[in-house]
This record gives sequence, C-alpha cells and structure tokens, in this order.
Amino acid sequence: MIIKFDKIAEKQLRKISPLIVKKLHKQIGFLLQDFNYPSLHTKKMIGIERFEARIDYHYRFTFRIEKNTILILSIGMHDEGLGKK
Repeated sequence: MIIKFDKIAEKQLRKISPLIVKKLHKQIGFLLQDFNYPSLHTKKMIGIERFEARIDYHYRFTFRIEKNTILILSIGMHDEGLGKK
C-alpha cells in the first residue's frame, strides 16, 4: 500500500510536535502491517467511508482507503484529528 497525505493533513502535520510526528509514523507502520493493530483502535466513522485511528491517547488521524492507497485526511487532537473542528 501507498501512504499519501491530503493537503489539510500536510498542513496539520507541519503544526504538531516532532514527538507526535514520530508517533504518527510508527502508527502508520502498524496500519500498513495490520489494519486492526491493537494500539490503533481503528474504527469506521459513522455514515462515511472514513476511518479513525489513534496516534496516542490525545491525538487521532482519519484516513480513507482508495484502491492501493491510504489517504491520511486529518491529524490532530481528538476532535480536530477527527475533522470535527
């Protein structure tokens, strides 16, 4: 699978701390290995073709799967990372 970042996610990525970026890369590695890796807590979002996963207790990211690509849509604190703010 290929990982791509949406323009919004790229902008959010530049604003978060290097520690969170490092954790995100680790979680993406787990996502590539196993969609249901335990630390990801992957869930399908209600009513839309999006998924959410944990970076850590406070940070989340959302993504969509398109053929052979995982598109990261948003990254941030819980509600922001889920695209709610």
